[in-house]
Amino acid sequence: MRPATPIERAPRGVEDSAVALEMSPGGGVAALVSRVDPAVYTSNLMASRAGDVDWVGPRAVAHDAVLSWASEIGGVVPFPMFTLFASADSLRAMLRDRADSLGKLLDRVAPCQEWTVRLFRLDDRAEAALSRTSPRVAELEARARAAAPGQRYLLERKADEIRGAELRRVSADTARNAFDTLSKLGESAVRDALPAEPPGAQPAGLAVLDASFLVRRDRAASFGAAAGDLAAELEPRGFRVELSGPWPPYHFVRDDA
Repeated sequence: MRPATPIERAPRGVEDSAVALEMSPGGGVAALVSRVDPAVYTSNLMASRAGDVDWVGPRAVAHDAVLSWASEIGGVVPFPMFTLFASADSLRAMLRDRADSLGKLLDRVAPCQEWTVRLFRLDDRAEAALSRTSPRVAELEARARAAAPGQRYLLERKADEIRGAELRRVSADTARNAFDTLSKLGESAVRDALPAEPPGAQPAGLAVLDASFLVRRDRAASFGAAAGDLAAELEPRGFRVELSGPWPPYHFVRDDA
C-alpha cells in the first residue's frame, strides 16, 4: 500500500499483534506487517498445521480483516497469508527490488474491488427445463408427442439418452455466457477451476462457474444489478447465482491474472 496510509485505525493482525507500516527505501510503497514469534512461525511447523482449521482459521480471519481495511481506505496488493521475512532488512530489500512492479499493480487495483460470482446447477430443475433450453431435447419431445405409440417410445428413449450430454452442454454455455456478460462490467476477470463433480444431485447445486471480477468502485452498483438480473433470468432454467464481496483484489495480483 501507499506510505501515507493512516495506520492508527488498522485492525489487529495475526496473534492479535499491532499492525505496522514498513516503508520501502525509496518511499513509493509500504508493507503492512505483524511481528510473530519465529519459534512458532517456521516453515515446517506451519506445514504440519496447514490442515488444522482451529489453528489456521483465526489467523486467516485476522489476515483478511487487515487486507479488507487496507483495500477500503486506499488500496492494497494482498500477499498470501504467512508470507514471512526473517528481518525488517529482508522485507525492505524485497520492497526495494519490487517497488516499481508493486507500485504499478497498486495503481491498477486500488480503484477497484473484487467480486465473486458462483453459478450452481440445480439438477432436478435444470433437467425439467431442458425442453426450453435444449433445442435437441425440445425437438425429440415434440416428435414423440406427435408420433404413433411405437415410434413415440423410441423417440422418448433417445431423448432420455441425450439428456445428460445436453445438460452438460447447457451448463457450459450458461456459465460461459454469464462470465462474458459480467466481464464487460469489470476491469478484469478470472475463472477458477471447479471441484471434481460429485456423484448424485447436490442439494445446494453443482458448481458450474466460479469466477472473480475486478470492478471499479463506481461501477459496483451496476455490477450487482447485473448479477441480480442474471439470477432472475437463470433461476427458471434451473441455475442459482451466488454473489459475494467486495473483497480485496486477491485474484488480481497473481502472475496469471
